[in-house]
Amino acid sequence: MAMRAVILCGLLAALAIPTGSALAENGRPGTVSVDGQGEVTAQPDMARVTLGVEARRPGLAEARATVTAAVDRLLALTVELGIEAKHVNATGLQVQPDYTWNQQTQKQVLQGYLVSRQVEVELRDLEKLGTLMERAVSAGANQVGSATLDSTHRKELERQAMALAVQDARRNAETLARAAGAELGAVRALNASSSPPQMPMYRMAAADMPAGAPPPEATYQAGDMTFTARVSAEYELITK
Repeated sequence: MAMRAVILCGLLAALAIPTGSALAENGRPGTVSVDGQGEVTAQPDMARVTLGVEARRPGLAEARATVTAAVDRLLALTVELGIEAKHVNATGLQVQPDYTWNQQTQKQVLQGYLVSRQVEVELRDLEKLGTLMERAVSAGANQVGSATLDSTHRKELERQAMALAVQDARRNAETLARAAGAELGAVRALNASSSPPQMPMYRMAAADMPAGAPPPEATYQAGDMTFTARVSAEYELITK
C-alpha cells in the first residue's frame, strides 16, 4: 500500500504564564493550549458497489421472475470474477403495487407491480472494478450506483493521522514555550477529533485502440484517500 504522511501546520494557541507571585498564590503552573493537525494519504484497496435490479410488469409473478433471473446472473458473475461469497449480499425482494388515478371513476386502478432487489458487493481487487460494473449491466442490473472506494486499513490510517496531530500539537506548544522563555511540562488535557476521509473519485481511463476495433472493457483509475485528525492539547509551562 503506497502511503505518505503529511503534517499540516495549524496553530491556535492561548498562552498563560503566571508571574512568580501569582504562582505562589495559586500554586499552579502556567499553561499553554494549542491545536495540532495530522494528515495521512493512502491508495484505496477496495470498493463497495450496489447493483440494483428493478422490473415493472402487469403481473407480480412475471415481475418477480424477471428480477430473480437477473439477480441470479449477477451472483453468477461475482463467482466468475472470484469474489468471495462473504463479500456479496443479495437483499430481499421489494414489492410495490403500481397504481394510477382514474379521473372518471375517481379511483385508483392497479396497473401492475414494481419489484426490485439489490446485490451489494465488496470488491477487494480494484482491477476488476470496470469488468464488474460493465458486465453487471449486461447481466440485467438497471440501477448501478457509483463505486465507493475505501481501505481495508482504515482504522490504522486514522490512528496514524491522530498520532501525527499529537506530534504537531506538541511542536506548536514547544515553539510557544521557547518564545515565552519557558519550558514545556506535562500534558494536562488532550482531546482528539477526526474527519471522515476524503474519498477519491474513480474515473474511466481512455484507452488507445485502432480505428474500427470494438470498444475494450473500461479501466478505472482511483486517486488517494485522505485521513485527517485534529487534537487540542494543554501543557504545563515551567518558568526558567
